[in-house]
Amino acid sequence: MKFVAFERAKQGTGASRRLRISGRTPGIVYGGTGEPQQIEIDHNALWHALKKEAFHSTVLDMEIGGKDHKVLLRDVQMHPFKQLILHIDFQRVDANTKLHMKVPLHYSGDENSPAIKTEGCIANHVVTEIEVLCLPVDLPEFIAVDLSGLKKGASLHLADIALPKGVTAVTHGKNNPVLVSVVVIATAVAEEAPAAEAGAAPAAATPATAAPKAAGKAAPAAAKAAPAAKAPAAKAPPTKK
Repeated sequence: MKFVAFERAKQGTGASRRLRISGRTPGIVYGGTGEPQQIEIDHNALWHALKKEAFHSTVLDMEIGGKDHKVLLRDVQMHPFKQLILHIDFQRVDANTKLHMKVPLHYSGDENSPAIKTEGCIANHVVTEIEVLCLPVDLPEFIAVDLSGLKKGASLHLADIALPKGVTAVTHGKNNPVLVSVVVIATAVAEEAPAAEAGAAPAAATPATAAPKAAGKAAPAAAKAAPAAKAPAAKAPPTKK
């Protein structure tokens, strides 16, 4: 990507405040063999550029005074609640010096995988970007990852993806971190439980149906015994006065 910057003559808090009011954003370019240089950029153009993924992860062409410079975005300072860029930092790029950068991962094909399509799972993207080490010419805008081979109970690790030529992944602590994990959906587990219980239902129904029949046979006997229980008691002989 290419953008235009202008050399900034005035410095200080007051000068930066007046610059922002005029619609410009102060910044700095450092690194390489040259001295740090104060710059200013059109705020609206910079605002829209920051919304593009490539502006954060690729080598940029910055034009200053008619000359092009290869730079990388290193830091952006935003206002706490306003849509305002307060300051921006760029680093010059040396063609022979390797870069340590974060590159986004673009996942695709998970909807065609057996885990998602037929096994009631979802793909949980644990990592969305990785750190890489490479020369500026080899720096990729993103790394494409195909998830069409995901299966239930499996996970995708860093060693399972193919990195572009000249690019080395940088890991901290874990040599082979998990990038994507396959998670079973709770509703799928709930549907499997009733299906398993359905097979045991006929066997359990036999004692249950036998109970009403036994109760039915006992009912007539209880009915016959009831009249005997309700027979009137013998009257006592009348007393003589």
